[in-house]
Amino acid sequence: MDKIQKLLKILGPGFITGASDDDPSGIGTYSQTGAQFGYSQLWLALFSFPFMTVVQEMCGRIGIVSGKGLARIIKKNYPRPILYALVLILFIANTVNIGADLGAMAASSQLLLGLPYMVWLLILTVGSILLQVMVPYRTYSQYLKYLTISLFAYIIAAFVLKLDWTTILWSTFIPHFHLTKDYLMNIVAILGTTISPYLFFWQASEEVELLVKEEKLKNMSVGKPQVSGQDVKKMQLDTMVGMLFSQVVMFFIIVTTAATLHVHHITQVESPSQAAMALKPIAGDFAFILFALGIIGTGLLAVPVLAGSASYAVSEAFGWKLGLYKKPWEAKAFYGIIVLSTTLGYFINFIKIPAFKMLYYTAVLNGICAPPLMVMIVLIASNKNIMGEHVSSRFSVWAGWLITILMTVSAVGLLLNLQQS
Repeated sequence: MDKIQKLLKILGPGFITGASDDDPSGIGTYSQTGAQFGYSQLWLALFSFPFMTVVQEMCGRIGIVSGKGLARIIKKNYPRPILYALVLILFIANTVNIGADLGAMAASSQLLLGLPYMVWLLILTVGSILLQVMVPYRTYSQYLKYLTISLFAYIIAAFVLKLDWTTILWSTFIPHFHLTKDYLMNIVAILGTTISPYLFFWQASEEVELLVKEEKLKNMSVGKPQVSGQDVKKMQLDTMVGMLFSQVVMFFIIVTTAATLHVHHITQVESPSQAAMALKPIAGDFAFILFALGIIGTGLLAVPVLAGSASYAVSEAFGWKLGLYKKPWEAKAFYGIIVLSTTLGYFINFIKIPAFKMLYYTAVLNGICAPPLMVMIVLIASNKNIMGEHVSSRFSVWAGWLITILMTVSAVGLLLNLQQS
């Protein structure tokens, strides 16, 4: 029990980052994966775990060692046009992602509690903004940690079913490949929703927020913290647990939808209500309710992370005062970007695109946008002038370059395939 309590105290930015990775966009992508391909892409949960851990550990390391977010580091050490291009890509991808998440949450709320979809969309948008702007950061960070409990819904739902574990384990450890547009697009979508640009900026900046909270750094604008190897190890454990949790949830969502929707020849999922309703006659009311509640809970966790990471990046790029530890009137532009991004996300839902289809294409967009950012992350984490004695290990650097190349090849392959079709 004492060990569990110690672990819970260590868990922070890395764990929240990992949990927010399973946002409604992720849930939509994993649900579509299970419905369309059955168990055949389960191997991606195992394959992506070490790579996403390495990339996010680099982001956390950059934040904790430098006392600065990613955008501020890029601004200081690399040409400004690169920074502005990356920040613009992030802002657009995050805003679309927010819109897709809000839409999925509204549809799930309507399914469970009634009231029109547009009413729930407005309530959830305004509620998300108020939580980010009005709730103090110390309370807010704990609230985010406890919201991760909603993700257990997908693990529990899987055990409601009778599963063929021999086939599941075979598909997990033995990769399957099909060189088709849909199969390749889905790989890009899964990599995009597990190794996402918004997570890079969020974790680096949240590590800096934690330093301010622990009084190891005066503020997020100036100064460099004095960190020990022990501080870095705590961050590594926090990150590893967060990424493992994220991939376990991904695994069980694919398993659940493969064992229900795919088996019953339901291969296209266009909305959360369709996914939940399809589960109801097959897996029962319990699985149906858990699936819908999970979307709402993960959305409440993810929307602040998406809006916050966009605001960190924009504010650092333009040198504005920033930080969730500051009051709204102390960092008006920073909180203004949070409000703007969330509000634009709300209006995206007036475009008539089915919720899960938007979630899925958001994941593909993230998969295409991530490689340029990953190049910068690996360069920074391996730069002794920036990281000093806490530079990333040779193994981490090679693993970082490998997943960057693989994601680049996947994205380019998908774009070429789309042009030919």
